[in-house]
Amino acid sequence: MKPGIPKGTRDFSSTEVAKRNYIFNTIKHSFENFGFQPIETPSFENSSTLMGKYGEEGDRLIFKILNSGDYLKKVDESLLAIKDSQKVTTKISEKALRYDLTVPFARYVVQHQNEITFPFKRYQIQPVWRADKPQKGRFREFYQCDADVVGSTSLWQEVEFVQLYDTVFSKLGLKGTIIKINNRKILSGIAEVIGASDKLIDFTVALDKLDKIGKDGVVKEMLEKGISAEAIEKVDPLFNFSGSNQDKLASLEAMLQGSEEGLQGVADLRTVVTRVENIGLDSATLELDVTLARGLNYYTGAIYEVAAPEGVKMGSIGGGGRYDDLTGIFGLKDVSGVGISFGLDRIYLVMEELGLFEALALPKPKVLFLNFNENESLDKVKMIKKLRSNNIKTEMYPDTATSNNQQKKQWKYATNREIEFVVTTVENGTLVVKDMSTGEQTTCSLDELINKV
Repeated sequence: MKPGIPKGTRDFSSTEVAKRNYIFNTIKHSFENFGFQPIETPSFENSSTLMGKYGEEGDRLIFKILNSGDYLKKVDESLLAIKDSQKVTTKISEKALRYDLTVPFARYVVQHQNEITFPFKRYQIQPVWRADKPQKGRFREFYQCDADVVGSTSLWQEVEFVQLYDTVFSKLGLKGTIIKINNRKILSGIAEVIGASDKLIDFTVALDKLDKIGKDGVVKEMLEKGISAEAIEKVDPLFNFSGSNQDKLASLEAMLQGSEEGLQGVADLRTVVTRVENIGLDSATLELDVTLARGLNYYTGAIYEVAAPEGVKMGSIGGGGRYDDLTGIFGLKDVSGVGISFGLDRIYLVMEELGLFEALALPKPKVLFLNFNENESLDKVKMIKKLRSNNIKTEMYPDTATSNNQQKKQWKYATNREIEFVVTTVENGTLVVKDMSTGEQTTCSLDELINKV
């Protein structure tokens, strides 16, 4: 049987890991520069923590973990007979792999509320899992890099997250990214003025797919969900909104005169957009996108989504928003939060496509001791210990060469790994060292080698 890995997962070579770490480190440095502190949560949570937090589509994509032991033994036979997988699942699975980092973070805040100083600014860089259909830029196992603030309703937080996106993408050389922004209150207001408030979730889920399935596809889905043709006609201007951010805000204000909530969303958005315009961005563009909905149920205010630079076909490379009472589902009421996420895997693909990775040096020894004589091995290992204590990456070729071909193999190893200094022999504390860049061979003491390297 040929070895393989599950669809939607990947192996990473040393070079790929180095490139990914470059992105991780850039994001991490920016998080900490903005005052965020790290936490980690388990890879899997109780199913009750995750289910019902992401909407119907999200719940369907959560990977369930079977209970250990004979998990079918305790299931009533009548339940098995009707073959209702959803009902059976609740009996045989009590845990699930996390779908995102936000809901586990809300659970964390509630559990540790007495240890936390509010407002609490946290970042989290960990993998998540979704039972999605794999395609370019969409995987079943992928990393999220999240930053959130809980315990503050200030709109300065929304402004700061726009700046954070701009900072990270500028440092990565991803110039021309578009930070799309909207407000869930505006979407609620639109649903209200067209008489479809009871269909708000269906309305936003369909609207969020505009860039994927087009206007006709969105209209079709809305009709299927029971939103009237008359109501859809009233939102038709949304599909062709144009002009500057301030122009769009003025149009929305006129459209939402009948909705107090909608007008509050416009006011909030105007505050954020105006402040960002006054501060300025380094390389990104802030764009008001009234069709941006993001299908997650817990967003209540600002919504973000980041598009790759023009010319690169890729889904969003970041997203987030404000949630006024996410912790309320775990018993801690009235704690507002706002956060964003960076899609590491998609960012990697975009940078690869644009050729933005500089030549990254893989971890390798600075010094290699060849192993031609077993009698010298102990002395070499003692010297290696001292070199390493001086923070010089060093190793000895593990197998002793017993033929010319095996000696050539060791030299080839040194060449292939681009090791700078090769120690061939050690005798009475004297080392024979070859500088691989110049080909020069010298003799020296261990201390002289340390100074030289």
